Amino acid sequence: MAINRAMRAALKAMTALNPDVEKSYKAERRVELLMARLRGMPTDYEMWDRKITCGNHHVPVRIFQPRGVGPFPLLLFFHGGGWVTGGIENYTGVCADLAKATGHVVASVDYRLAPEFRFPSAPEDCYAAAKEFFSGHILPVDPEKITLIGDSAGGNLAAVVSLMARDRGEFLPRRQILLYPSVFNDHGDGSPFPSVRENGTEYLLTSKRIQSFMKLYSSSKKDFSNPYFAPLLANDLSNQPRTLIITAEFCPLRDEGEFYGKKLRDAGNDVEIYRMKDALHAFLMLPPRFIHVKRAYQVINRFLSGGTS
Repeated sequence: MAINRAMRAALKAMTALNPDVEKSYKAERRVELLMARLRGMPTDYEMWDRKITCGNHHVPVRIFQPRGVGPFPLLLFFHGGGWVTGGIENYTGVCADLAKATGHVVASVDYRLAPEFRFPSAPEDCYAAAKEFFSGHILPVDPEKITLIGDSAGGNLAAVVSLMARDRGEFLPRRQILLYPSVFNDHGDGSPFPSVRENGTEYLLTSKRIQSFMKLYSSSKKDFSNPYFAPLLANDLSNQPRTLIITAEFCPLRDEGEFYGKKLRDAGNDVEIYRMKDALHAFLMLPPRFIHVKRAYQVINRFLSGGTS
């Protein structure tokens, strides 16, 4: 559905009500959990929780397995929420729907959140989880059939884990799916990307909100120049996985995600970029009956099967 004048006015009014993230993030977490509980738990999947050791703490992982005879390929999922909100509870419905739509096992990683645990806590948790799955310690999955996937801040983390894996040499993902990812460090007036100005004030996710998330996520100003914080800053993007990037037309992160895909391609990687027309940021959180979610599943399935859109 196209965004008409009435819908634009409604979105503008809703966006104006957005609270200050730095003051409201704890309340937002509580609301997310309440909404997840109202949605209910999926009943047609085998679902279980595991914990992965990372240093002196454990990283919870929730695993969803579709019906049928395995073994299944795996989607290792990193959730969105600006590194500050989100979690396996409020992404349970999304991951269950994703497992059903793709015929993959989905493993959702509950990495530590900022500001209680700032950068690089989240990428280190996600890397530790990926290392365990690629080693076969959690599930008997062929490493060639593991795909990293994440939305928004989770798209950032998927891209970062791929860079870390190449740099550390312990495993190497073959595929990654980045859904409207955050990959740059500047979402203010100095941003080189038009979508920050075009879509950063009236479409729910604002540039101000993104900047607040990054402020809560960062440990120091030096983080903003670290490619594990903002992957678009990486000088070397060679030897990265086959990549699908899906952006949303009315998302402030649209242009940086697409530019990241082009830089990956210029570095010799196989990359597909798909812009979802008329979509807002975080559209994958909608129920599967919505057209943008249906289209995303179609694009994802073609990519996973080796085809192109």
